[in-house]
Amino acid sequence: MKEIKCECGHVNPEGTELCNACGRALTTAADNKKTSDVMRYEGTARRSQTYNASVVDKVWNFFSSVKVGVWLIVITLIVSSLGTILPQVLFIPPLIPPEQYYEEHYGWFGKVYYVLGFHDLYNSWWYMLLIAAIGISIIIASLDRVVPLYKALKNQRVNRHESFMKRQRLYTEQKVEDPDAAMAAIKKQLKEKRYNVKEIDRHLLAEKGRFARWGPYVNHTGLIIFLIGAMLRFVPGMYVDETLWIREGDTVAIPGTDQEYFLESEKFVVEFYDADEDPEVFNAAIDRVGSIVKNFQTDAMLYKREEEGIAGDQRELELVQQKAIQVNEPLKFDHFAIYQVNYKLDEFRSMSFNMTNKETEENVGSLTVDLFEPQNVYELNEGFRAELMGYYADFTGFENGEPQSQSPVPNNPAFLFKLFSPEKPEGEVAFIAIQENLEPLGENEYKLNFAGIETRNVSGLTVRKDLTLWILGLGGAIFMIGVVQGAYWNHRRLWVKVTDDGRLLAAGHTNKNWFGIKKDVAHAFKGTGLKEITDQQEIEDNNIKAREAGEENSLDTTSKH
Repeated sequence: MKEIKCECGHVNPEGTELCNACGRALTTAADNKKTSDVMRYEGTARRSQTYNASVVDKVWNFFSSVKVGVWLIVITLIVSSLGTILPQVLFIPPLIPPEQYYEEHYGWFGKVYYVLGFHDLYNSWWYMLLIAAIGISIIIASLDRVVPLYKALKNQRVNRHESFMKRQRLYTEQKVEDPDAAMAAIKKQLKEKRYNVKEIDRHLLAEKGRFARWGPYVNHTGLIIFLIGAMLRFVPGMYVDETLWIREGDTVAIPGTDQEYFLESEKFVVEFYDADEDPEVFNAAIDRVGSIVKNFQTDAMLYKREEEGIAGDQRELELVQQKAIQVNEPLKFDHFAIYQVNYKLDEFRSMSFNMTNKETEENVGSLTVDLFEPQNVYELNEGFRAELMGYYADFTGFENGEPQSQSPVPNNPAFLFKLFSPEKPEGEVAFIAIQENLEPLGENEYKLNFAGIETRNVSGLTVRKDLTLWILGLGGAIFMIGVVQGAYWNHRRLWVKVTDDGRLLAAGHTNKNWFGIKKDVAHAFKGTGLKEITDQQEIEDNNIKAREAGEENSLDTTSKH
């Protein structure tokens, strides 16, 4: 770096606007500014204003710009809003491929939406890059400013040049009979206001609230920690939020546990409010909406696979705990929590049929179809059997003569059987659905009659694990500390010096709340014979308003003539 030598002899790094020793303006640009404008970072050199040669410098300078950070946030907000136009993949039917769902339901727009990754926006690689870019921008912009600010504030000089003091917003220059006595009184009264006062050779610096200057950087730190916590949610094992549907009597692996833990649903229980319990409270509601759920729970058993067992092998399971999972009473284990959130009553489990002779109505055998694990062949009485040619768990109708199923869940099961008998050894084709019994290849001799159905309840659970919650909480807490620190306190400074010819100069600066520092200065000047300190900004603003008012009056007079 090049160096800039001030008239006072102090050597400053290139990019410094105000001399770190005396406060003189070192550049033409700084000289044309009000001193208050360059006091934001104490006029010290920032890296982005100094280095511009290497690729690292250019990257640093790019991300240190506040405008770049704002644009990154704006772009992220716009992209996030685009992700709300169509439902995210989490909220579409899980049994349909996303690429098929978006194109079928939303046409070409849905296809483009899927290809660009908006269907799973918050997990897409480019969205993660945007969040990372915001984090990098915050880190670099903060470091670019906080390091020189720290150095400048740590080594504040008591003696400031007269030109530095004259260009502060609050300034006064007065003659007093005994400047040293006035200085002593000012020092004493500033200490009463809890100012930290330093005095060297008839020069005085009073300061308080310096910690307020670190408020923005504290909340930047909190924001960075919060972003790190949010990004850690995409690291496997750190965050799990999965839906688990489990049927009564089933044992399934718990999502996110790498098949280490299993859950068995012994029984699902649902209770409804009875109008007889409190007729005044429940009668009107029950009449309006029907039955009202009082409680629903899953009586569950948690198992853990033994260490020497094979992954997914349910034979090597050890009971860990047994609990009734209710809405606000989750089952907790090993950083996981399983919540009761939904249910489905009377889901079809199996259907039974009788094979009968249509003419004689003789029953030649019965079969039961497990709707989740149907067999290919069902042997009946001697010489009779039924082969399952097609199973349509959620039958929706025919398309081009072919039966269609929209999901593997048996909401509306239908079957295509081939019935074999001694009279028809080549078999007869029959299509059977709820309230439908079709014979697509002509009239059959035998038919299947519906004989019964078995149902069971299904419990909807949510499996959650969040190891990032404390990071998010820590980041949020630090962020709020920084907000309070910067919002409710301010950094106030007052410089006072006695010149060789007996004049007393005083200048004040604060990063905000000028009314507060004026009150402190008025208290410091009490009983010293000094007049009130001048707010040069107010004088300038009043002059501008007066000039504008004069120009308007002149224009009005001209227009009348």
